[in-house]
Amino acid sequence: MMMTDVPGWLTTLAWAGVTLGVVSALLIARDVLANHRGWSWTEKVVWISSGLYLGPLAVWLERRWAARRGTPTVARTGLAGGAASALAHLVGVPLVVLSGLTIAGIDLWPMILVIAVLATTLLAIFEATAGKRLLTAAWVAALTVLAFDLGMAGWMLLLHFTENMPTASHIAFWFLMQLGVVLGLLTALPALRWLDQRPARTSTAV
Repeated sequence: MMMTDVPGWLTTLAWAGVTLGVVSALLIARDVLANHRGWSWTEKVVWISSGLYLGPLAVWLERRWAARRGTPTVARTGLAGGAASALAHLVGVPLVVLSGLTIAGIDLWPMILVIAVLATTLLAIFEATAGKRLLTAAWVAALTVLAFDLGMAGWMLLLHFTENMPTASHIAFWFLMQLGVVLGLLTALPALRWLDQRPARTSTAV
């Protein structure tokens, strides 16, 4: 159930939010590519991607983190999941829309499933490159994405069934997905905190 008429205020807010996200990602990319050559590619991807949904807050966190690099934190763990979710949206949403995939005549269900699979795969790769065994990386990724989906998928379902979901071609859709990733990060915090307390076996490096 799509929003048939997106309010002007939401469109304006969406353009501002998405623009801030893109600009923030570019600023972080400049920082990590120019000043942090010792960082792993995973760290660079995670931080750049975080700008897409956290905007200026991600820029502040990245610069603060650059000065204090070396201490595992729940925030770092969450950013890896957020990055996987943000990137999965950028790939998964157009893939579902262009393919015409539907379940029960609705494209939302395959969209959620495709995003979840892509996010889990990306996060498992992040974990594996950080030194985790493949099975451990897959388990951590699956648990993290499941926790994220309580907020992210829940937000998408709420928008859909209240008829407040814009079409994927509208800028408001992408702004609302930015908010969804943030909500996913919040609902994932308990699981992320638990993982962060098990560094020997499951904590992430980003």
